[in-house]
Amino acid sequence: MMRKSPKNEANRVTRILRACGFDQFPVKVRDVAMEISRQISPLEPIASIKPVPVPHFEGMLKRSPKGDKWIIGVNEDGASSGRINFTIAHEFGHYMLHRELQQDFECAEKDMHNWDAQGKIIETEADTFASYLLMPPDDFRNQTSDQGLSIDLLRHCADRYDVSLTAAALKWREIAPGRVVVVAAKDGYLDWSSSNERAFKSGAYLATTKQLIEVPESSVLSRAVRSGAGDKARVDVQAWFPGEPEGLEIKEYAFVVEGDGFNYTLGILVLPEHERREEEEEELLAPLTGTPSFR
Repeated sequence: MMRKSPKNEANRVTRILRACGFDQFPVKVRDVAMEISRQISPLEPIASIKPVPVPHFEGMLKRSPKGDKWIIGVNEDGASSGRINFTIAHEFGHYMLHRELQQDFECAEKDMHNWDAQGKIIETEADTFASYLLMPPDDFRNQTSDQGLSIDLLRHCADRYDVSLTAAALKWREIAPGRVVVVAAKDGYLDWSSSNERAFKSGAYLATTKQLIEVPESSVLSRAVRSGAGDKARVDVQAWFPGEPEGLEIKEYAFVVEGDGFNYTLGILVLPEHERREEEEEELLAPLTGTPSFR
């Protein structure tokens, strides 16, 4: 069976919504998941979305015992509306992409590093689906084109789509024209890292799944404090990427993200451009070098 593309499936839902006149944000993901599932699979739709207040639990998609419907569960305790929206969209992604592979899906943050290869693939696909559904690329580009990165811009996007600041930053990384790396740091070390295509293909990535990477002492991430404006600075590129040419600087942005059990410093590293080889023009999907949480 051919695997479904998470981007194509999310775009398919967006086209249905726009054809029906629902081209507005934020996407009402609860209503969308239930209505679209009834349209595309009336014999086994998503019948309900229920709160499941279990510690460390994020969300689930489960087929009913009779096999005639699906149920989404989401932990809403202490979670922001953006985190809840992304979790529901993620579980809807499992429904659209993977319901023929499994009978149930349980997503808990503590399990992220314990998935096998197949598990990592389907979880990444569900996140990609959610990102494209909640933040369609064409609309996101309209919000951010010809504007430099700033905390105000990210907060505008987070508010428009009702997603977390991290989800907005990862989407900005994806569509940014230059080389961008998004990282999360806890207790002086990187928790995860994600490079966009241009950065990855140039060798600018941080292999957090293979080694423990300390935040450079000169980095603004090492001294970021909670602030509505965030922190920013210019840092020698070799502090992060020793293989880069000497004399270049990275633009660093750091924002302290606080929540129930997932506090960390979100960092956005904007690298200087480099001369690109002709073969680099081919568009490839850059793999993640960690397990970012969009929530």
